[in-house]
Amino acid sequence: MKPIRLVRGFLTVGAWTLLSRTVGFVRDVLIASYLGSGPMAQAFLVAFSLPNTFRRFFAEGAFNTAFVPMFSKRYEAGDDPHGFAADALSGLAFVVTVVSVVAMIGMPLLVYAMASGFAGDERFSLAVYYGRITFPYILFMSGAALFSGVLNAGGRFIAAAAAPVILNVVFIGAMLLGRHMGWDTGLTLSWATPVTGFLQMGLVWAACARMGYPLWLRRPRLTPDMRQLVRIAFPSVLAGGVVQINLLVGRQVGSFFDGAIAWLNYADRLYQLPLGVVGIAIGVVLLPDISRRLKANDIAGSRYAYNRATEFSLLLTLPAAVALMVVPVPVISVLFKRGAFSDLDVTNTALTLAIYGAGLPAFTLQKVLQPLYFAREDTRTPFRFAWHSMIVNAGAALALAPVVGFVSAALGTTLAGWAMVGQLWWGTRSMGEAAAFDARLKDRLPRLVVASVLMGAVLWVMAHVLAVPLDTPRIRYAALAALVAGGAATFGLAALATGALRLRDVRSSLR
Repeated sequence: MKPIRLVRGFLTVGAWTLLSRTVGFVRDVLIASYLGSGPMAQAFLVAFSLPNTFRRFFAEGAFNTAFVPMFSKRYEAGDDPHGFAADALSGLAFVVTVVSVVAMIGMPLLVYAMASGFAGDERFSLAVYYGRITFPYILFMSGAALFSGVLNAGGRFIAAAAAPVILNVVFIGAMLLGRHMGWDTGLTLSWATPVTGFLQMGLVWAACARMGYPLWLRRPRLTPDMRQLVRIAFPSVLAGGVVQINLLVGRQVGSFFDGAIAWLNYADRLYQLPLGVVGIAIGVVLLPDISRRLKANDIAGSRYAYNRATEFSLLLTLPAAVALMVVPVPVISVLFKRGAFSDLDVTNTALTLAIYGAGLPAFTLQKVLQPLYFAREDTRTPFRFAWHSMIVNAGAALALAPVVGFVSAALGTTLAGWAMVGQLWWGTRSMGEAAAFDARLKDRLPRLVVASVLMGAVLWVMAHVLAVPLDTPRIRYAALAALVAGGAATFGLAALATGALRLRDVRSSLR
């Protein structure tokens, strides 16, 4: 992939992801307004997290980190990529079907493992009921993840990036229809979940068919290629398990504090907006690109891709992180405070958001650093690092819970994120020039930090000046828009003034 095409790939995936996350934010605002942080909200959020946890574990995480590099190399060499993808789809479908059947039978145990604090009250039975309805979502999304990997390896990013928009549109439509018809909101959302998975899978399957890869299920076979896929994927499965243990620790801590599951979720969804736009775009585009470059022994190209991905990620996430830490209360208040969402909900969600904001650059940099390992079919090293990070997360979350309460879950996540980045970066020393910082990145990094700090100072002043409008009905949206615009303009001007951003960079990315 040429340099300009690489950046264009980031922007294409990022733009669609931004649309998806924006529509997803509207979805979360409706959930917060209709359900607040009450028992139904907490039960549905835990139930919805169950198939998503296993989806990341089997499909988007462990499986795709092994599948995408292997498929990319076969696609580049013309070494029967279609047969390889069909065998991989069949094997994945078999494993996920078995897991789904077991999970739906043992749903009470899964809910207890996710949120033991629910035991003994209505949240537990609701979460079990909703969980059995939502869990088939994993079947459709596992297939969608593989089809998306095929598309991304072929340089076709639009359909895979657009698919998540369907989830949020269907959720919003279901909630509005359910409200009109008087349906139970939690139950409506639960039934909408597998429907969205089926529609997303259908979209990316059709895109694969247009690309020349109409994949169908066949009898699972343990071919030599599948054995190699399993061998490479197995450490990623273990690493994925570590990541899910990190999330499990957070949910367990939150389940013992009334309302905390909802506060953690709403804050998570908001910081996921910039993380998704940048992190997903980089992860989707960078892994197949570096895999192809290494196959062609293009060390200089691999280094360029890595450095531009790092620069691109920090250009967007550093100012976003500063903003989330400096003005979390106005953001949460304006966006969520309505209906069942109270002042207490605003305060606790804003505090959580600020802590997550401190980890935002780390969460994105992981997406940049991990492809350096996965493209070399090295999944063992990231697993070892993930294990160390899990210890940091669990230690911080559990040890600090009696002292700082539910926010220890967010603190553990942020500290573990930075621990993971430090290990990944340290491990790249053995990769030579392909993973070294170039002169441009070394020059831009401190300038980006200065520009972000300047923006944070201006945001802090603006938040105080706009304090009354930000809390006044009807005009608070305009006040928040002014705050966001002021911060964006300040960062843009500061980035240009300090040299963190050059106009020629913008022009080249738009060619």
